[in-house]
Amino acid sequence: QVQLVESGGGLVQAGGSLTLSCAASGSTFSRYGMGWFRQAPGKERELVAAISSGYSTYYRDSVKGRLTISRDNARNTLYLHMNSLKPEDTAVCYCAGIVSAYSLTASMYEYWGQGTQVTVSS
Repeated sequence: QVQLVESGGGLVQAGGSLTLSCAASGSTFSRYGMGWFRQAPGKERELVAAISSGYSTYYRDSVKGRLTISRDNARNTLYLHMNSLKPEDTAVCYCAGIVSAYSLTASMYEYWGQGTQVTVSS
C-alpha cells in the first residue's frame, strides 16, 4: 500500500508556471505507475499525464508541450511541471498510483492523494 500527498498548488496568472509534487510513502514507489488527474468544478475527473515504472509517459492532447510529468524514485516523488498555464487549467489536481503500467482510466487507480488546488487567473 502507498500513501500519497500532493503539494505545490496555488494561484498563478495566465502564462505562468507551477510545479506540483506528490510524495509517496509506505511501499516501493518505483513499482507503481503514476498519474496526475484534475477535476474542475462541475466536470468529471480527467487524466492529465501519466508515467509508468519504466518511465513511459502519456499526456492528454490539451496539455502536450505545456506540462511535463517526471518521477524521482530515489526521493519517492512524482512531479508535474506546468508551463504556459491557462484559465481552463484551473482544477483540483490529484496524483494517483496503480500497481502496473499506468492506466487512462481513473477507476483503475488504487491509491489517491487528497488533491491540491491550481487556480489560473486571466
